[in-house]
Amino acid sequence: MGKPAGPMTKADFESLMSALATAWNDGDNATAMDCFTADVVYVEPPDRQHYVGIDAMYEFSGGANPPPISLVWHHLIFDPETGIGIGEYTYRGQRQYHGVAIVQCADGRIRRWREYEYQSDLDWADFVGGSAFD
Repeated sequence: MGKPAGPMTKADFESLMSALATAWNDGDNATAMDCFTADVVYVEPPDRQHYVGIDAMYEFSGGANPPPISLVWHHLIFDPETGIGIGEYTYRGQRQYHGVAIVQCADGRIRRWREYEYQSDLDWADFVGGSAFD
C-alpha cells in the first residue's frame, strides 16, 4: 500500500478501508498491517481495547494465524482537510458486532482508530431498521 500523491482523497480512503477489510477477511494479517502506520493507536473507549504500535496491532489481530473474521463496511465518510474518516461496519468473529470506526489517516495509512460497537445477532438491515440511510 503506497502513499497517495498529494492529500488523501475520499477515493483513497475508500480504497484503504476496502483493502483492510479484504486482507482481514482473507486472513492476510501481514497485508492488513500495511494499512496502518508504525505508530498506530487503536482504542475502544474507555480503554476496553487499547493497542499502540504496529506490533501490538498485529498480535491483537491474531498474528501469523488470525482467526476467521468478516468485516463489511456499510458507509464510509472522509474529510480530506483533516484526514479523518468514519465507517459503519459489521464485524463477525466469535460474535457479531455492528459499529462505527473513526480513523485518522497519515501518509495514506490509518494512524488512529477509535471504535464504538454493539453486539447483536441481527443482520445489518434489521439492526438499523428505520434509521437506515438510502
